Amino acid sequence: MHETTALLIELGAIILGLGILGRLAGRVGFSAIPLYLLAGLAFGHGGLIPLNASEEFIATGAEIGVILLLLLLGLEYSASELVTNLKTQYPSGIVDFVLNAVPGAAAALILGWGPVAAVALAGVTWISSSGVIAKVLGDLGRLGNRETPVILGVLVIEDLAMAVYLPLLTALLAGLSLAGGSLTLLISLGTVGAVLYLALRHGRLISRAVSSDNPEMLLLVVLGLTVLVAGVAQELQVSAAVGAFLVGIALSGEVAEGAHNLLAPLRDLFAAVFFVFFGLSTDPAAIPPVLVPALILAAVTTLTKIGTGWYAAKRAGVRTAGRWRTGGTLVARGEFSIVIAGLAVGVEPRVGPLATAYVLILVILGPLAARWTEPLARRIFRRSASAPASGSAAGSGTASEPAVPAVGDSASSEVSETPATPVAEPKGTAPSHG
Repeated sequence: MHETTALLIELGAIILGLGILGRLAGRVGFSAIPLYLLAGLAFGHGGLIPLNASEEFIATGAEIGVILLLLLLGLEYSASELVTNLKTQYPSGIVDFVLNAVPGAAAALILGWGPVAAVALAGVTWISSSGVIAKVLGDLGRLGNRETPVILGVLVIEDLAMAVYLPLLTALLAGLSLAGGSLTLLISLGTVGAVLYLALRHGRLISRAVSSDNPEMLLLVVLGLTVLVAGVAQELQVSAAVGAFLVGIALSGEVAEGAHNLLAPLRDLFAAVFFVFFGLSTDPAAIPPVLVPALILAAVTTLTKIGTGWYAAKRAGVRTAGRWRTGGTLVARGEFSIVIAGLAVGVEPRVGPLATAYVLILVILGPLAARWTEPLARRIFRRSASAPASGSAAGSGTASEPAVPAVGDSASSEVSETPATPVAEPKGTAPSHG
């Protein structure tokens, strides 16, 4: 069969299959992400039917998927809102690092893999998946929720921290001198600082230059600018995802709204390709030997991420139900963890399979945790509150209604609540953002 013909057949089958899985997930009210991952696992290396002709195309599509996910997440917020979130959420970033990086480092040292592998595995367990979480927030209709800016603040701090962490890890893995590692770090920080400055000081000029009444021109300019900035950012040792996110926050007003509407279908397509590619790149045979330590590490860091979200949301004045939703949403790990593991494989080959199994567990568990952490917490606390209340009522002979704790607060009450600290609202609710 001709190579182009095989490519078209494979791509057609993949996209059709994703559509069917997405419709199935929608009918049962479930995120399609785990189904996309399992489909990739079934047809990847060591799977049922390897997809060889389309592998390179899917890899490129996966990169575009992450870029579009972060671009559209950035379009929801302005540069000033980003700075406000960073100022108010940096203590949460510190707590996030301590609670989630330490278990990974400790696991590597317990397994006898050495300090460099410990630094690498700490990154794998620390960083949540911005791509997965952005998709989950959209699937669950939570982009306008009271806790969403808090989630965004934690993710942005993590993504920006990668501008420091990745160059340092690369220097450690390569055995570079202190001077070489410092130069790489300075370049990364300078790039992030320059883009943030442009977004803050000249965001309106950028929006005006990009603006167009022609939807086709707007789509081409915004998409081209985003991919270009993402590529330059990656070349300068900054994450392409961070570059795409910064482009999103630089655009505001009608430009941001128009670009969001035009790019949303493309995001959904390429985001699905990203999750399939993640599964395709995983060999199922490598998972069983490391499944037990991966499950233990996943269980520990699920709890620590929920604790991180609870703390961050509490600091922002979000009520109890929103705190549980924040923690559950942050559980997923994904693209950054795989990048970090790929860098570390040359020094400690066992990091790769463990990280793959760990991320696969949490990238499937993440959407479930985002949806069910708050209802489960509500049920558990309601039962614990009603047990002593019912016992007291029985003893006194008086029927009394047990008080329901605040964990059962609805999402609507979260939205209307007055925040204790400044928390950004989505761009769509504030057209005056510059």
